[in-house]
This record gives sequence, structure tokens and C-alpha cells, in this order.
Amino acid sequence: MGRFMRRVCWLGILGFGLTVVMPCGAQSGANPCAAAEQKQLDFWVGDWDLTWPAQEAGKVDHGTNRVKRVLDSCVVEEDFSGETAMTLRGKSVSLYDARARKWKQTWVDNQGAYLDFVGEFKDGQMTLAREGTRPDGTPVRQRMVFKNIGANEFDWSWEASTDGGKTWQVQWPIHYKRKL
Repeated sequence: MGRFMRRVCWLGILGFGLTVVMPCGAQSGANPCAAAEQKQLDFWVGDWDLTWPAQEAGKVDHGTNRVKRVLDSCVVEEDFSGETAMTLRGKSVSLYDARARKWKQTWVDNQGAYLDFVGEFKDGQMTLAREGTRPDGTPVRQRMVFKNIGANEFDWSWEASTDGGKTWQVQWPIHYKRKL
């Protein structure tokens, strides 16, 4: 639709007092979902077995993640489950914003979290970051990094910085292995 909603049509349904706002159809110009950058998260699409260090030393916990393209392949949708290792269940949607030239992701979960990220694919890894606040009110930068990307496995880490991004501490490393 070219630039997002350049033109809007009003459809009034007389007699019911209902007004509906709808896009007027395709606009001239390139499809933002056809940008080459749109394929940068294709490595993530699939069904995955996940492993990460358990609370108990020397043990490993397991989870799953199903990632697919939806909405005419414009959006990457994630469905995470901590399985029996943890109660965390979550979903995210990711989109390449061609106008901003950045990836944007929104995460929500069964623990009431809503997190929004912005980032890019650079030097062989995807990094999505956000500004947050800890429960005690101190600011924190948070990011997720997809790295060591291969055809059937990669590493993901949740990281935090309390010094404005000068140093990062890995909070949760996950290894992804594609279900075959």
C-alpha cells in the first residue's frame, strides 16, 4: 500500500449510524513487505527445540518455539513455550519497517509482560533492543541477540546493561535446534 495509509476511504452505512474507516486499495510504489531486508528473519522461521542452563548446576531445561510468517508473509509470528521447565508462554510479532529501516518486535506473555523492541541484522546477527525499567525504578537496556546462525541451529541470548550499553550481561542463553 505504499506509505502506510496515505489515503483512507470513509464508508458510511446509512440507517445504522455506523462509519467504517478502510484503506482505499493498493497505492503506487513498492510493496514494503517485498524489501530484501524482510527476509532477514527467515532463519528463525520453523519449529524449534530449545535448551538452556537449568537452575540446578549441570542440568539443562527444554522448551519449544514455533515461528511462522503470517499476514501475507509481512509478519513473523512467534509462539514460545517453556514446556515443563517453566510456566512462561509468550508470543511475539516482528515486522521490518521499511520506512524506519529497522526491525520492530512486540512480545506479550502469560506473566503480563509487554515488551517492544527495535533493531537490525548486522554482521551476521540480529539484535533487537529496548529501554526498560527494573522493579526498583532503575533504568536498564535490554536486548536479544540471535547469533551463530546456521541452517538448522543458532544461539539466542537475552542481555541487560545498566551502564548505557557499554557492557552487557547475558541473562538467559538459549540454543535453538530445528525439529527435523
